[in-house]
Amino acid sequence: MNKIMLIGCFFLFGSGVCSQEISTKTVTTQKDEKVEKMNKEKESLKAEYELLIQKEQTKAAQLEAQYNTLSLENKLYAEKMNKELGELKTQLDKLSAQNRLNDEQNRQALSEISFELSKLKMSNDIEMEKERIKNMKIDDEKAMIDYEIKKMDLEKEKIKHDIFLKTAEVDKLKAELDLADKKDEIKKRANKEIKYTDEIFKDGILKISDRRIPLNSVITLPTADYIVNRIDYFNNISSAPIFIVIDRSPGGSVMAGYKILKAMEGSKAPVYVVVKSFAASMAATITTLAKKSFIYPNAIILHHQMSSMHWGNMTELKEQLEMSKKWKKRLMGPVAKKLGMDIETFRKKMYEHNSDGDWEEFGDDAVNLKWADDVAERIIEEGIIKDPDYYSDKKFIAYPEEKVDDKGKKYIELPRLEPFDFYFLYNPDNYYRYNY
Repeated sequence: MNKIMLIGCFFLFGSGVCSQEISTKTVTTQKDEKVEKMNKEKESLKAEYELLIQKEQTKAAQLEAQYNTLSLENKLYAEKMNKELGELKTQLDKLSAQNRLNDEQNRQALSEISFELSKLKMSNDIEMEKERIKNMKIDDEKAMIDYEIKKMDLEKEKIKHDIFLKTAEVDKLKAELDLADKKDEIKKRANKEIKYTDEIFKDGILKISDRRIPLNSVITLPTADYIVNRIDYFNNISSAPIFIVIDRSPGGSVMAGYKILKAMEGSKAPVYVVVKSFAASMAATITTLAKKSFIYPNAIILHHQMSSMHWGNMTELKEQLEMSKKWKKRLMGPVAKKLGMDIETFRKKMYEHNSDGDWEEFGDDAVNLKWADDVAERIIEEGIIKDPDYYSDKKFIAYPEEKVDDKGKKYIELPRLEPFDFYFLYNPDNYYRYNY
């Protein structure tokens, strides 16, 4: 029985030791081989204890008899157990110290790990702060770029606004200039309405409308086209009188002149011819054959025979002469008829008045000879309502260029005179010279 109690005490003590061992085991992270051995012995003792209890229950009587023997054995066993317990306690203290050491090492390791973690966290915080500062710099740069872009946009808008203001100012100036130009144009035009009437000549005064066609210089086919086109144009507008105004014309092509005469003859509007200075040959024929013609008293008209230049063999010359006679009949015949004579009489009179056959007369005498219809003492150009200096491409030069002769004397060369014209000027030192 004492043995059972001893075994129970041992088991309880062993259980306490084992409990302490299990508690220690939960704290430590590592176990040595001795702890594992004790656990095995504990399990073995526990199994033996359970076996002994079963045996003691069946052998209670036997054990009572053997009590004294077992008591001694128990004492011996107790001593043995005390010895073993001492060893176990020593081992336990050793294990406890080892556990404390391990705990301290673990704490130190944890402290180092915690320090490393703190260090890493601090390093991460530093990196994050650096990244934040970097991002802040990027944001600041972005904000600065946005600011610069907005500033540039503002400058752009300001420039656009300035351009708009300057454009508006330029447009205003242009409008003012256009208005000034329009005013100048108005000033360059006569503010006068042209009246178209059949009563164009009264008391020696002739009124010419803007339905006027100039005929100057040599008459050619382009000249005829120019005049005929305008006669057709004016006819398509109205039947008011049309004026062919001759300042100076020596005549020209018979074909071109005949084309002009036929256009005058076929015009539904009357075509009047006005001679201001000089009309000879074909121009004189056009004047005489017009439905109505007017002339300044000091203007000159010249009639003569048609002349031409021929070349070729005798047969060709004969043919060309025959063609010239036909043209003479077609042009000179109507003129002679209007003058009340035949062609031959008209030809003879030409040579009676001039040995060259160039019969010229002043305007008032030409009217008496029926070369023209009326003498115009005054001509009013109602159709010239634009400033000639403003609308003309040619500028008038009042003074010819001064030159120097071989002797070093200055002079001015006079321009060539038109036929039957003369210079009437004061020239005591031969400053004005005529070289034609």
